[in-house]
Amino acid sequence: MIAGLATAAALILIAGGFIAGTVTTVALSSRSSGACNAVSVADRVLPSIVTINVAGPTGTGSGSGQVISSDGYILTNNHVISPAASGGTLSVRFSDGHTADATLTGRDPKTDLAVIKVSNEKSLSVIDVGDSHSLVVGEPVVALGAPLGLSSTVTAGIVSALGRTVPVPSDDDRNAILVGAIQTDASINPGNSGGALVDCSGRLVGVNTAIATVPGDNGQRSTGSVGIGFAVPQAMAMPIAHELIDTGTVSYPTAGVDAVPIPHAVAQHYGVSDGLFVQAVTRGGPAANAGIRPGDIITSINGSPAVSIDVLTAIQVTSQPGDEVKVEYERGGQRHTTTVTLAEG
Repeated sequence: MIAGLATAAALILIAGGFIAGTVTTVALSSRSSGACNAVSVADRVLPSIVTINVAGPTGTGSGSGQVISSDGYILTNNHVISPAASGGTLSVRFSDGHTADATLTGRDPKTDLAVIKVSNEKSLSVIDVGDSHSLVVGEPVVALGAPLGLSSTVTAGIVSALGRTVPVPSDDDRNAILVGAIQTDASINPGNSGGALVDCSGRLVGVNTAIATVPGDNGQRSTGSVGIGFAVPQAMAMPIAHELIDTGTVSYPTAGVDAVPIPHAVAQHYGVSDGLFVQAVTRGGPAANAGIRPGDIITSINGSPAVSIDVLTAIQVTSQPGDEVKVEYERGGQRHTTTVTLAEG
């Protein structure tokens, strides 16, 4: 369960037209003024915000993004552009109404980030980049994007919480993990995905990615804002964006292990612990060198219960090669502890 969320809530991605399956869990104003001067922020930031239109084999949709370089690179969410990743098309609409075709530069399903590019565009407005590390709970922020395809929409709120770890559906076989996510009550809705969360100086501090929803009386979930939104912090998003621009991909360290979660009922039936069943280890890899074998059950990683692949993904996106990870595992009913030293992915 994600700390601070009611169990009745659900997390959804917020790209218009691509609302994914849910995961049940669920000089401008100073920060002391209680609210940003939203008019000044909008005037400064909206020229750098774009609406992204996507067409692919699975349908069409829209999302948001922001220009991060004068030569046309745009930062957004992977789930916004993923329907066009294989044979689809991308176009962007700027705040002045003109449109341009875009191409995919690179995407990272693990963190739900992507970069696209427009060419032959002159005098692009580039968003200023802030420092998400400096944010404090209660600080006013502004969200900008295209909810429901409504370009150049601006809403205001505060930083409700910091440091959330939020799993959201991805387009591969694992969830994306929003590590250290910013929680905000600024109203964000389907279509806001990939758009900017900025401070009162109009500087990018986060990329709006997901919202929590609460089921209605009939059990059907709402897809609108209930005042709980999540943004990938700038401190994570911008380095990944630059790596995507430089190489087209993002490299993560590996533990050299292939594991799957054991359903609780299965664990109970066979009298084993809940955890991750090790299907295979890379010969000579980190897990093998630490003594882990196929058939072992990993029960804890760095002190966190290993009941989901999300635990491994979170370790990957927050670690570097050479980092050590404490792993507890079970073999033949006996508990063991070892240290896995992560290697280049």
